[in-house]
Amino acid sequence: MATTSAAEQLTSTLLEQAFSPIDQKEALLAEYRLLAEAYVNMDHSMAVLSDFQEDKSYLYVGKFGEVFGLPCGSDVIDSAFEECIFRKIHPDDLTERHILELSYFEYLKHLPSESRRHYSTSSRIRALNVSEEYSYVNHRTIYLKSLPNHSIWLALCTYAPSTDLLPRNGIDGKIVNNQTGELIPFESYKHYGHKILSRREAEVLVLVAQGLGSKQIADQLNIAVYTVRRHRQNIIEKMRVSNATEAVKTAMLMGIILP
Repeated sequence: MATTSAAEQLTSTLLEQAFSPIDQKEALLAEYRLLAEAYVNMDHSMAVLSDFQEDKSYLYVGKFGEVFGLPCGSDVIDSAFEECIFRKIHPDDLTERHILELSYFEYLKHLPSESRRHYSTSSRIRALNVSEEYSYVNHRTIYLKSLPNHSIWLALCTYAPSTDLLPRNGIDGKIVNNQTGELIPFESYKHYGHKILSRREAEVLVLVAQGLGSKQIADQLNIAVYTVRRHRQNIIEKMRVSNATEAVKTAMLMGIILP
């Protein structure tokens, strides 16, 4: 499933960063944990503080969490990703959510470390409630703390009720400048996804999406069938998917190729 491939891409991207040493690490972590907990106490929402260096997260659940069968309180998760919540999110929305965060990560990599926390993602996702029905949830991600070598250490995800209940496709994902309210146009960061594949690999994937086999692709691009097969294998490995069908679906969601 594309959900799995997007999740694997996101996991490797964030956890395999080269983390630099952190001064006063425990004190900083304690401060951010208190802030996350205080936010949930005021807002009654849910928040997850993720520590990518330690591959650990801190879950805080307000009364809103009971809608999804999650008890109020706090917990420590032995993963930087909140699978207890992800399991409740509609698979299509979860895929888009992961891909939005991948784009967010790539966009912020090109900004000064001190300005990254000025930006967040915003989306509307569907999550299963205790009645096994989908409810709309506002989801946000913000990278709170970068390290001296520019790696991302801490991130905060929040889940709150959505006031927009109109049915429509997609999560309406955006990257937002929280200081100005400016929405960052998709065109400003979609090209970062293109860096995953080489130009030739992208050309091969476009033809795969059109239903062409390796022999047909080789004839159209005037290259050997062996070369096409090698490109296809490289695409699968780079995109961390199981097959070419998953690669096409994920690449379309990321804007690498057009639907």
